[in-house]
Amino acid sequence: MSAVELRVVGRRSGVVRSTMLTVPVEFDGSLVLVASKGGDDRDPDWFRNLLANPMVEVVKAGATMTMRARVATEEESERLWPRVVAAYRPYADYRRRAQREISLVICERR
Repeated sequence: MSAVELRVVGRRSGVVRSTMLTVPVEFDGSLVLVASKGGDDRDPDWFRNLLANPMVEVVKAGATMTMRARVATEEESERLWPRVVAAYRPYADYRRRAQREISLVICERR
């Protein structure tokens, strides 16, 4: 899996926040992020921030890309989850453990 730096604007502070994430699936120039927080029952802060402001920056291999993030549809999630788990098996455990639906986020180039 590749790793990226995700930069999002804080929903309350308006300050750019940065977090390192893995990208288990890439397709057609889009990146898939998993809002798992290690199987916690709460959504990660970066996820809540991008819901409020979906325009994000992603730094991958030193290149900065402006992208628009969106939550995968139910159909997309059904198709993508097997690929996500194939890339990193613990995601399946996170899904079983969480008392919430773990969202997949698709970041698309703008």
